[in-house]
Amino acid sequence: MSGGVVRIVARREFVERIRDKGFLISTGITLLILVVFVGAGALLAGGTSFDLGLVGPGSEPIGERIASRAGDLDIEVTLRPFDSIADAERAVREGDVDAALVDGETIVVRADPPADLVGVIQAVSARERSEGALVSAGLTPEEIEAALEQPVLPVTALEPLDRRRREYAAVGFVGVLALYGQLFAYGYWVASGVVEEKSSRVVEVLLATVRPSQLLRGKILGIGVLGLCQLALIGVVGFTATQVLGALRFPGGALGVIGIVLLWFVLGYFFYAGLFAVAGAIVPRQEDLQSTMTPLSIVIIVSLFLGIEGNRNPDSTLAIVTSLLPPSAPLVMPSRLVLGEASVLEGLLSALISVGATLALVPVATRIYSRAVLQPGKIRIRQVLRSPRGD
Repeated sequence: MSGGVVRIVARREFVERIRDKGFLISTGITLLILVVFVGAGALLAGGTSFDLGLVGPGSEPIGERIASRAGDLDIEVTLRPFDSIADAERAVREGDVDAALVDGETIVVRADPPADLVGVIQAVSARERSEGALVSAGLTPEEIEAALEQPVLPVTALEPLDRRRREYAAVGFVGVLALYGQLFAYGYWVASGVVEEKSSRVVEVLLATVRPSQLLRGKILGIGVLGLCQLALIGVVGFTATQVLGALRFPGGALGVIGIVLLWFVLGYFFYAGLFAVAGAIVPRQEDLQSTMTPLSIVIIVSLFLGIEGNRNPDSTLAIVTSLLPPSAPLVMPSRLVLGEASVLEGLLSALISVGATLALVPVATRIYSRAVLQPGKIRIRQVLRSPRGD
């Protein structure tokens, strides 16, 4: 029967919150910003493009080679012929072209030379002149090709970067930010919901039919499920947008990353939710809520910075220790798991510690809530803990 009551309260919280216009508008804005961000990434990730003006008979043959060489470097060069140097200079000055090649000998730019384009022109021009010199020296085309097509110098990295690791680090960083936002937002919803019911005396009506512990657990469960659904929606929309727009190289295990983020949202939310409920229960009005939430806000903000540092240096002692501590584990451990710096065993250990801390915290939070939610004025936690149980 107790579980049925908790489910009814949870359903009430879920339905009321999901129908709230503010929630729907904020969710829509979040998804819109996400899609715009992904679209901007698609534009920025696209290859660099330039317009190159060509003047004189010596420019057209080399222009084709410039465009071909640039294509190999993921640089798009559009060739635009001009009848005179004056026309080409006018186009450069007005920004119609980025540069102009005059008779294959001179590069004309307006002010700051575009380094990528000029580099390609210089390389192709140098090869053209070298071929001409070798032809004049009597070498055959085969000998010229063998002389000019020299292999590039090999590069040995003492600390090579794993591209997939960088991709996972980027996704993990976004996950840490999303977790921070969700934990803080939904924790605040729990606290504000509690104090709103207390100040309006609605809680007195509710407690006539349900026990305080059932009301608290139902509220936490309903809001938590809503937060989980919203976070899953954000992850699915972000993943779909990257696939449709081709904006970012999403790692092959990105869906696994989303799953890890969702799991740690659940663990972190239930740990913090009881604390936020207590913060709301011990104050009489919404205006007083900020003072009791400040310590929790500081803890979550510090955990955010620890999570960012853990994403940068997941094998550091700081990251290892904080990934096991319940307040910071939800924001640190996901990155260590995603980057492969934490084993499955470490992840399970951290999860078990978080679950154990939550189970130890829930009875204390429930008792404080049960005794404080019906008392007027601001309540001292020490006083509530000494009073008889009322849940």
